[in-house]
Amino acid sequence: MFGSRSSKEEKAAPTDKVSADLSQPRHPQAPKGRPTPKRAVAQSQRKAVVASTGNRKEDAKRARERRREEMARQREALANGDQRYLPARDKGPVRKYVRDYVDSRFSVAEMFLPLAVVILVLSMVRVPSIQNIALLLWLAVIALILVDSVALGFRLNKALAGRFPDEPRRGAVAYGLMRTLQMRRLRLPKPQVKRGERP
Repeated sequence: MFGSRSSKEEKAAPTDKVSADLSQPRHPQAPKGRPTPKRAVAQSQRKAVVASTGNRKEDAKRARERRREEMARQREALANGDQRYLPARDKGPVRKYVRDYVDSRFSVAEMFLPLAVVILVLSMVRVPSIQNIALLLWLAVIALILVDSVALGFRLNKALAGRFPDEPRRGAVAYGLMRTLQMRRLRLPKPQVKRGERP
């Protein structure tokens, strides 16, 4: 009887210990038993807690206004190159240098859309000789874009390695090549350098 009673007390002891541990505040250096949230997630949660008023309609209205303000700041940043409010894919000194490097040069790829329209119109003409010319033009444009893009990629990669040896450069060359496919006046963020100007 005494043995069973002592075993019951031993079984009950851990639960009492756990409840006692939970009631005490956690030491700052002690492990908390869950992964630390990322900074962006923590900031958004903090904003949500601070902004919450208990009224769902009011909270939704404030959230919409905040999103509208953020989008307005982002549009303005895309127009004037303000690094603080640019989208994540455009932020940083490496991406800015890539944009300036691409914008300071003429590339064949930026003429792709107008040339494609011209070639499409020529290919719709029901004259075999003109359709053959359109096909040859199409092949020539693709070949020129490929050669120009490969050369630009090598030069840009070399320039980035020399300018930013310790910065992460992953995806920077692809970012620059995608920018060349856009016409200069339609690029976002808008070009901040003139053609021929050193970035």
